[in-house]
Amino acid sequence: MPRGPERFYVEVHPERIRGFVDIATHPWFVAVCEAVLGPDYKIVEIGFDIPFPGAADQPWHRDFPSPAATLEGRRLNSLAFNLTAVDTIPEMGPFEIALGTQWDDLTGYPNEMFPPKELWPRYRARMVQKMPQMGDMSARSALTIHRGTANRSSQSRPVLVVGVDAPDATNANHHDLQITRPYAASLPERVLNHLTHRLVDAPEMVIQHHTIEGLLTPAEY
Repeated sequence: MPRGPERFYVEVHPERIRGFVDIATHPWFVAVCEAVLGPDYKIVEIGFDIPFPGAADQPWHRDFPSPAATLEGRRLNSLAFNLTAVDTIPEMGPFEIALGTQWDDLTGYPNEMFPPKELWPRYRARMVQKMPQMGDMSARSALTIHRGTANRSSQSRPVLVVGVDAPDATNANHHDLQITRPYAASLPERVLNHLTHRLVDAPEMVIQHHTIEGLLTPAEY
């Protein structure tokens, strides 16, 4: 899926990720999921966000409209874990996140995801630039206003994204997490029980549905 010029998101099969079980059973990963989403959380999405050389600044945005649980109930019912595959340097176009904006009400704005430019100074003032190193794992709400920045280096900056839902969230509807029957049989029960998945005999092409059309053109400042 394109996420702007020279920037792509590609969903993958868990069994093609070396160390997926290590991620899904990592004590910090499990503790954060249980604390925020409850004991019955489900992993619903695994993919790579990849800004290649030439990727442009994105507009400030969130990844999907706020559900009532967050907008009205002030409760997060999903999380995104980011795991960088490279050591990030400033020239690669670091991820920027505006702290505390997961509660912002974007009702009335495009797709309830894209704040207007007159609000961008608020996000720049709250912005923290992320410079993770290989092996780092972080958690965020995809509702927090954020953006990718221009990659002016000669290297790509791949990041593995693991999406997790509480029982009342519906993000699994936008994804097609598949596992083969032999792989399912090899998984620890504590991992399998936390996967929203479709059993297949062999990995099938993942048809991605989570298009974010507002990201297809670079931001104008």
